[in-house]
Amino acid sequence: MTNTNKLTTSWGAPVGDNQHSMTAGRRGPTLIQDVHLLEKLAHFNRERVPERVVHAKGAGAHGYFEVTQDLKHYTKADFLSEVGKRTPMFIRFSTVAGELGSADTVRDPRGFAVKFYTDEGNYDLVGNNTPVFFIRDAIKFPDFIHTQKRHPQTHLKNPNAVWDFWSLSPESLHQVTILMSDRGIPATLRHMHGFGSHTFKWVNAQGQIVWVKYHFKTEQGVRNLDVDLAAKLAGEQPDYHIEDLFKAIDTGDFPAWKLYVQIMPEADADTYRFDPFDVTKVWSQKDYPLIEVGRMVLNRNPENYFAEVEQATFSPGSFVPGIEASPDKMLQGRLFAYSDAHRYRVGANHNTLPINRPQSPVNHYQRDGQMRSDGNGGGSVYYEPNSFGGPQESPADRTSAFAVSGVADSVAYDADDHYTQAGDLYRLMSTEERQRLVRNIVGAMAPVEHDEIKLRQIGHFYKADPEYGCLVAEGLGLPVPSE
Repeated sequence: MTNTNKLTTSWGAPVGDNQHSMTAGRRGPTLIQDVHLLEKLAHFNRERVPERVVHAKGAGAHGYFEVTQDLKHYTKADFLSEVGKRTPMFIRFSTVAGELGSADTVRDPRGFAVKFYTDEGNYDLVGNNTPVFFIRDAIKFPDFIHTQKRHPQTHLKNPNAVWDFWSLSPESLHQVTILMSDRGIPATLRHMHGFGSHTFKWVNAQGQIVWVKYHFKTEQGVRNLDVDLAAKLAGEQPDYHIEDLFKAIDTGDFPAWKLYVQIMPEADADTYRFDPFDVTKVWSQKDYPLIEVGRMVLNRNPENYFAEVEQATFSPGSFVPGIEASPDKMLQGRLFAYSDAHRYRVGANHNTLPINRPQSPVNHYQRDGQMRSDGNGGGSVYYEPNSFGGPQESPADRTSAFAVSGVADSVAYDADDHYTQAGDLYRLMSTEERQRLVRNIVGAMAPVEHDEIKLRQIGHFYKADPEYGCLVAEGLGLPVPSE
């Protein structure tokens, strides 16, 4: 019998794989010929008008980043080139799932997006307040966010969709454990860490490569909100986090973070016990200790929320020489998706707006387009190559070469250990922290209408740690999983 329920593209062609993007070999990079992936991401970016599809509500501030340790032997990035060098920057904090008018104090990851206005162009580090993420392949991102948004019929949040997706995507377990822990509701935006989350590549002046992960450690200390107080604030002051950040800076209480990196030698990526490009995993700090890089200070509030916070655009693909992408499949998809979202939401010329405009010279051959508000290049040469002295490429700043091998195919990551790190995190918690974690999970899963979804998710908790699974099962009044 013919299957009449095949997943198809918008033009009706059947989809052979909706879980894995097409890569050149098992470790990538992602291929632009994966038209299903591009269609999913491009359509997803256009599903909401005009606010951001994700990270719609946020707060922002200006500040500076100052280098405190010379790391030239790891990267040729100019803004990291000498101790004491200061680079102006802008940061946008945000919730992920909620709409523009949603409450600040909900249980949700927080976006942590930093724009460095360097002498070599803008560098955007677009992460979260968690070191990992729910999924590890960008082809699953539109589906994941759909579960966090509202039901298309009822326009209500849908816990059935949330837990159905998570229970069918066990790679989410590590992030789910973080989200449901005390860290799921930060006390303020000032009292949380930030992370680049992905693995990135650093290249030094000699062309040598290392892999890096970024960690912003708050100098204010980590503080979180009790669930009852968070709910109270959501009703009484839904803009609590925005207000707190603005008032702190306005009164001269400038928040600050220390930036650290973990550095992995290039060759270690082939032998480390976890895939270093899997964004659902962390690197042990015992294996790769934190190295201090610099200090970020926020010392100036925006003059106009819309012109700065709302129109700020960040892309993980905004690199500067010395910093490049890794084969992380989630990062590879974001390199396209974020800039494409900005072109749709703000316009093709979003980088000409004051908040996004580089403070270094800009020379390119892009012309015209909606909302072109500058001189549009005047009468200068508008194509390349040319014989009239137009800007030319700089071979010294080419992206470093890297080898790829294998068959172009839609493939999964090599390793499917989704439980070790989630279990390690659970066992690091105190008894009281575990109790609150389980209570939060039970409260979030209780509205799910289908026991098979609950039992499937409980099985993941149990595989991470038997106590973890048993306590959630008992809280939901369901059978404890067997071995």
